Amino acid sequence: MFSEFLLSFMAFFAIMNPIANLPTYMALVADDDSKISKQIAFKSLLIAFIIILVFILSGHLIFEVFGITISAFRIAGGLLVGMIGFHMINGVHSPTNKNLSSMSDDPTSVAISPLAMPLFAGPGTIVTAINQSQGGLRHQLITLGAFLLLCVLTYVILLSAKTISKVLGKNMMNIVTRLMGLILATIGIDMVLTGVKVALNL
Repeated sequence: MFSEFLLSFMAFFAIMNPIANLPTYMALVADDDSKISKQIAFKSLLIAFIIILVFILSGHLIFEVFGITISAFRIAGGLLVGMIGFHMINGVHSPTNKNLSSMSDDPTSVAISPLAMPLFAGPGTIVTAINQSQGGLRHQLITLGAFLLLCVLTYVILLSAKTISKVLGKNMMNIVTRLMGLILATIGIDMVLTGVKVALNL
């Protein structure tokens, strides 16, 4: 059970990569005071958690409605996750990080987009959640618990954003991004291999 929890946590951590996303968060809250920054961090992660919760609990309905097999989804999801990991290894962040939507009158609106969706609960995170939660209530609870822990950890990291970025420096943050990319690519390949094995009844 612990190994499954750890695998889910590492998969989520690699794809959300809160360390590498620090510059994006800092850019969005640069002109906000400490209170507003905390509200944005909490709101974004709460919304991301709700999104993942919905997909974990109702992901099977998507398979039924569209006639998708679990093995096919695992292969497609593995390719997607692996591709994101490959880009991270090469030092390229997700394109969603670069498209910062215009802010509305509400200073916390950025918590919804781009932070919660698609930065924290993007396609890769959703695919990972659905794949990791397959197999019944036990797997759903493990996956949900792993993502909840990551949300709490990410919240702490975001609150310490300026301090962490100064301590690590630009070069160290680039190393972390590439390391997370390698882990993510490995997880993606494992998802593809699992999907192929199930599809071929190996």
